[in-house]
Amino acid sequence: MVRIEDTPRTFEPADIETRLYREWESAGLFRAGPDPDRTPYCIVMPPPNITGQLHMGHALDNTLQDLLVRWRRMQGYSALWLPGTDHASIATEARIVEAMAKEGLTKDAIGRDAFLERAWEWKRIYGGRITEQLRRLGSSCDWERERFTMDEGLSNAVTEVFIRLYREGLVYRGERIINWCPRCLTSISDAEVEYEERDGSFWHIRYPLADGDGFLEVATTRPETMLGDTAVAVHPEDERYRHLVGRSIRLPLTNRVIPVIADDYVEMDFGTGAVKITPAHDPNDFEIGLRHGLPVVDVMTPDARMSEAAGPRYAGLDRLEARERVVRDLAEAGLLVRTRPHRHNVGSCYRCDTTVEPRVSFQWFVRMKPLAEPAIEAVRNGTVRFVPERFEKTYFNWMENIRDWCISRQLWWGHRIPAWHCQSCGRIHVGREAPDRCPDCGSDRFEQDPDTLDTWFSSALWPFSTLGWPERTPDLDYFYPTDVLVTGYDIIFFWVARMIFSGLAHMGERPFHTVLIHGIVRDAEGRKMSKSLGNGIDPLDIIDRFGADALRFSLVSGTAPGNDLRFSEEKAEAGRNLANKIWNAYRFVLMNLGDDPDLAGADPSRYTAEDRWILSRLNRTADDVTRNLERFEMGVALAKVVSLIRDTYCDWYIEMVKPRLFDRQCGTRTEALAVLCEVLDASMRLLHPFMPFLTEAVHRGLPGGEASIMTAAWPEYRPGRDDPEGERRMEILMEAVRGIRNLRVGLDVPPSRKAPILVVSADPEIRAMFGEGAGFLQRMASVSEVATQADASGIPPTAVSCVFPGGEAYIPLGGLIDLEAERTRLSREADHLEQECSRVRTKLDNPDFVGRAPTRVVEAERDKLARYGDMLRTVRDRLDALRDGS
Repeated sequence: MVRIEDTPRTFEPADIETRLYREWESAGLFRAGPDPDRTPYCIVMPPPNITGQLHMGHALDNTLQDLLVRWRRMQGYSALWLPGTDHASIATEARIVEAMAKEGLTKDAIGRDAFLERAWEWKRIYGGRITEQLRRLGSSCDWERERFTMDEGLSNAVTEVFIRLYREGLVYRGERIINWCPRCLTSISDAEVEYEERDGSFWHIRYPLADGDGFLEVATTRPETMLGDTAVAVHPEDERYRHLVGRSIRLPLTNRVIPVIADDYVEMDFGTGAVKITPAHDPNDFEIGLRHGLPVVDVMTPDARMSEAAGPRYAGLDRLEARERVVRDLAEAGLLVRTRPHRHNVGSCYRCDTTVEPRVSFQWFVRMKPLAEPAIEAVRNGTVRFVPERFEKTYFNWMENIRDWCISRQLWWGHRIPAWHCQSCGRIHVGREAPDRCPDCGSDRFEQDPDTLDTWFSSALWPFSTLGWPERTPDLDYFYPTDVLVTGYDIIFFWVARMIFSGLAHMGERPFHTVLIHGIVRDAEGRKMSKSLGNGIDPLDIIDRFGADALRFSLVSGTAPGNDLRFSEEKAEAGRNLANKIWNAYRFVLMNLGDDPDLAGADPSRYTAEDRWILSRLNRTADDVTRNLERFEMGVALAKVVSLIRDTYCDWYIEMVKPRLFDRQCGTRTEALAVLCEVLDASMRLLHPFMPFLTEAVHRGLPGGEASIMTAAWPEYRPGRDDPEGERRMEILMEAVRGIRNLRVGLDVPPSRKAPILVVSADPEIRAMFGEGAGFLQRMASVSEVATQADASGIPPTAVSCVFPGGEAYIPLGGLIDLEAERTRLSREADHLEQECSRVRTKLDNPDFVGRAPTRVVEAERDKLARYGDMLRTVRDRLDALRDGS
C-alpha cells in the first residue's frame, strides 16, 4: 500500500495512464496462450484500416471489447484479444495516389512495383498510428500477436482459400455486369454500394418505328444511356404493344436500328409499359440481353465519360453533361414528350460517395448460394446468435437475397489474384505459381492476373487466419472458434456474414457464438457525426481533457446493445467527477489506515449493522453485475457499480463509520477499516473493466494490492454474505434519515441544532429497530434522542413529520420553524404522492402493460401503489392535524 503523503490530492489521468499502460504491457499482462488448466476466451478485433485515425466509433467498439476481455481475464479465463489492422485497398491506394499527384506522378508513370514500394513505405510510416491511439484508450490487446491482413501468414491463407474455392467450382471468372466506381476506378461488391433516395426526373421519349409508322413512348431516368440501347422491351401480354413485338425502332440521336422484344420482366403499369434495354449500363437489362442475345454497347469510359460508341457529338462529355445535351437534342428533334419529377434510389460508392455505374466487364466472382445456405442455417438454429436478436433480420435479408460476390478489384494495393494467363492461348491457371508449361499449348509465357482481391475477402478469414490457419497450430486448436464478435450494425453484410460462411466452409465450425451489435455514436442532438456538419468529436481530445477512463465511462453509461449513443462532453465530465469522488474516498481510507494497519485482527463477529449491510450490498451487486455482463447489458452493469461506489459507499457508508474511525479507542475501529478496504477494493475490481486506470491506481495503493488489479479475482457471489433482512432494516433507517434531512433543509434548520424525534409505527419490530439504531440517527440526521410509540396519540399537531415505509418520524417544532411553511411543504408532498399514485394507477390500468410485463414487475407496481397510498393518507392526516392545531 502507499502512504497518504505520497498520494496526489486529485486524480490526474495524464500523470497515471501512460505510465500504467507501459507497465501492463512490459509485464506481459495482456498475453494469452493455450493453457490446459484454463478455459479459453477469444475476441478478434475488427481490424481498423491503416489509413484510419481513432474516431468515436473505434472508441466505442474497442471499449466494449476491452471491457469483456478484462472481465473474463479476471474470472480466470485465458483471455485473448487479438489485434490487427486491415490493408484497406481502396482507401489506402487513394491516399497514395493523392500524395503522388502532389509530386506530379501517376501510377502508370512509375509502374506497379514502384507503386507497391511506396505503399509498403506508407504502411510503415502511418500503419501503426491507430494502434498507438488504441493503447491510449487502455485496450488490453495481446500486441505481440498483432496481425496485418497482408502479412505473410494471412496472405498465405488468402491464397489457399482462393485456390480451394476455385477447385471446388465456387470461384469463377466471367463477363458480368458489376458495380463500378468511376472515381476509385475499380469494381465494388453489392455490399459496398450505399443507396439513398434522391430527387430526379422521368423523361418520356418518342422512339420512332423504323418504318416510319408511328412512335413508341419510353420513359427513363437516365437519358444519356439511351445511346447504348440495343432493344425496347414490352410485356408479352400487354395488348397495347403486342402488335409491335418483332418490329424495329430507329434509336433517336443515332443511326442504329434496334428490335422491339417481349419479356416478362417488364411491368405493364409502370411508366409507359415500354422499357429501353441497355445491357451495358443496367443489371436487369444485362440479364434481359442474355436471354435475348442482344449486343452490349458500352457508351461510357471507366471514369464515367461518354465513349466513342456514344457518337462524336457526345464522346468525351461527363455523364451529367451528356444527359443535358441528350435531353436538349431530343427536345429540338421533337422527340421529348414530357419531363416529370421522380424520386428514386441512387447507389454510391461507400468509400468516396461517387455515384456508381453498372458496367460490363470480366471479373472474378464467388458463387454464393452454396456458401450462404449453411450460414443462414447457423443463425436460424442458434449456432450463432445476434445480440440484439432483431439484427438477425438484417442478416437474413442480405443472405437470402445474395448474389454472386464480385471479388476482383482493379487496384494494385492488395492481395493479387493467384491466377496466371497463358499469353499464347489464353488458358487460365490458378495456383501459387505459374506452371512451367501451359497444359493446352505448351507455352511458357504466363502473366499473373493484374487484379487484386476485395479487401473483405481477406477480412472474412480473420477469426482463423490470425490464429495460424491453414496450419493446424496450437493457438487455432485452443482459441477457435472464438467467442464474441463486437461490431456495428453497419457492417453485418460487409463482414459478419462473410466471416460466418467462411468459418463454416473452411473450418467446419462457426467463427464465434455471439455477434454483439452496437449502434453508432451521435452528437448530443442525435445527429450523425460528419465533416459536413462539423460536429465530429476527436476521442483523443476527450482523453487529453478528461482522461481515458472518463471517455470509456461516457461511451458505456446508459448504452444498450444495438442502440445508437448520444455523446456529450457533459457525460465525459460526469466520468471525471466520478473518478475524483472515488479518489477522494481512497485518500480518506489511506488517511485513516496510517502507515502500518493491522487489518488481520478484524473479527467478522464484531461487524456492526452498517458493516453487514454494505457487505451484503456488495455481494448482491457483484452477482447482479456478473449477470448483466453475461447478457451484454454493459450500461446496466456500469450503473449498478456506480451506485454501489458513489451512493452506497461514498455517500452513506463512509459517513456511517466516521465516528468509529475518529475514535481511536472504538472497539470496532479495526473492523470498520477492514470493511472500508474490502468494499473499496472489491468495488474497484467490479469497475476495472470499465475504468481500468483509476481502478489500478486505487487497488495498488490498498493493503494487499501489490499485484496488478488485472490479475485480481473477479468478485464472486457468496451466499453466506447475503443479509436481505439487514439490508431492509438499514434501508428503512436510511429512508428516515433522508426524510429528516429533507425536513430540516426545507425548514432551514442548521445542522448544529439537534432535535429529538418520535418514531410512530404499529410494527413492534420497526420500533425496536429504531431504538437500536438511535446512534445511527444521531450521527446521520442531527437527532438528539429517539423515542418510539405504536400510534400518534399525544403528538402535538404542530410537530413536523416525514413518512418512511412502515411508519412516521415526528420532530417537535419547538419554535424552530415557520408553521405556514410546513403546511405548504405537506401540501406539496401530498400533490407529489397523488401524482405518483395516478402514474402507477394509469400503468396498472393499461391491459398491454399488465398482460406483457413480467409478473414480478406488475406486482412491484401494485406494491408501489399501495405504499404510495399509505404515505398519502398519512401526509393528509398530518396536514389536517396541523390545520386543526393552528
